[in-house]
Amino acid sequence: MGSAARPWRGPAAVRARRLLLSRLFPPRSLQDEDGEPSCRSQRLMLQAGLIHPSSPGCFHYLPPAVRAMEKLVRVVDGAMREVAGQKLSMPSLSPAELWRASGRWERMGTELFRLRDRHGKSYCLGPTHEEVVAELVAARSGLSHKQLPLRLYQVSRKFRDEPKPRFGLLRSREFYMKDMYTFDASEEAARSTYDELCGAYGSLLRRLGLPFVRVQAAAGNIGGSMSHEFQLPADVGEDRLVLCPEGHFAANVETLNGEQASCPTCGGKLTQTRGIEVGHTFYLGTKYSSVANAVFYSPENKPVLAEMGCYGLGITRILAASIEVLSTEDSIRWPSLIAPYQLCFIPPKRGSREEEEEGAALLERVYDDVAEALPHLAGDSVLDDRTQLTIGKRLKDANKLGYPFVVIAGKRVCEDPPVFEVWNQNSGEVLFLSKEGVIELLSKVQVP
Repeated sequence: MGSAARPWRGPAAVRARRLLLSRLFPPRSLQDEDGEPSCRSQRLMLQAGLIHPSSPGCFHYLPPAVRAMEKLVRVVDGAMREVAGQKLSMPSLSPAELWRASGRWERMGTELFRLRDRHGKSYCLGPTHEEVVAELVAARSGLSHKQLPLRLYQVSRKFRDEPKPRFGLLRSREFYMKDMYTFDASEEAARSTYDELCGAYGSLLRRLGLPFVRVQAAAGNIGGSMSHEFQLPADVGEDRLVLCPEGHFAANVETLNGEQASCPTCGGKLTQTRGIEVGHTFYLGTKYSSVANAVFYSPENKPVLAEMGCYGLGITRILAASIEVLSTEDSIRWPSLIAPYQLCFIPPKRGSREEEEEGAALLERVYDDVAEALPHLAGDSVLDDRTQLTIGKRLKDANKLGYPFVVIAGKRVCEDPPVFEVWNQNSGEVLFLSKEGVIELLSKVQVP
């Protein structure tokens, strides 16, 4: 039998698929939240209905934030595929004996969320998974040197009992992180993997359009002999950084002995800034593989401890940090790839001359034509149907929510042919375009 004919979808079906702002959750009141948010990103995310506080350091991620996060994860997945990453998922509940064996059950102190099951067995909610992944690889015995390098990663919720959670998603008790764990046959191979993964992180952040610096960092509770952080410079950042103006040297001040004022390479005067850590990389050696006996078999068929590395990337922290560094005081600016929605269409105010001359119907036709001509944008376009409000009020709300593009049926929609206003929110540019011009402009928009 031949394939079934595709059902025809008429205008009613197209209209049914429109995303109407009035029906999206949460309702768009865009009012200031009670209390005193402690930084720009927290205030903007609360106002825009991206997050809602649940308990100290814990938040509901509301639908627009989940859309942005899912897009970011798709971008990250693509970057990890390019370095041969294999995605898996490990339990959040981690047995205490694994952490006791590595010494971190005691060393991590009150930072670990600890609990007991009904049988009295102790667990923690994992802030990171070095012990767990080493034990997993050890349990899958028979790993050959031909299977290395092995690069396993996950995107999952992590937990850390912060004493003073603050800054919204920048320092919370429950958060999403991408963590990769690598296994190599030698120190040389592991250091090559380290350089490759650091390069992948840099490429990812550049693709998002985020200004970052890679700095020498302390290994902290995770350990290892080499560590770097990927920092977004920001006044609200909790880390103090020193940077060579010529780019020869960059470090977190916690790695320095005393006050270092000049670059060790060129002798230039170091500048100081603050940063938000969005990524952290560690060369671990055999610190965890030796505890779990995570080995591979050499060409001589002898067991050899794998050389490990770990590579963290804060998913929810990148969401908040990007808003912190790219936005204005009253308007969200997203990395355009991960904006919850790419487009907002604003029809005329109810009862206006533009509406009486079918401005609303013309704009809806553009909405439908964009969805048909550019299917990848069909689910990324919102129609602001709150026509009881002025165009100016709805445009202000669109700024707060951070749509990269806003298409408006303004005064020139009555011309023949109709002309639409298109606001590029990230550049501040306003264009006046025909329907065909709108579609041509939006054809360049990328959605992961």
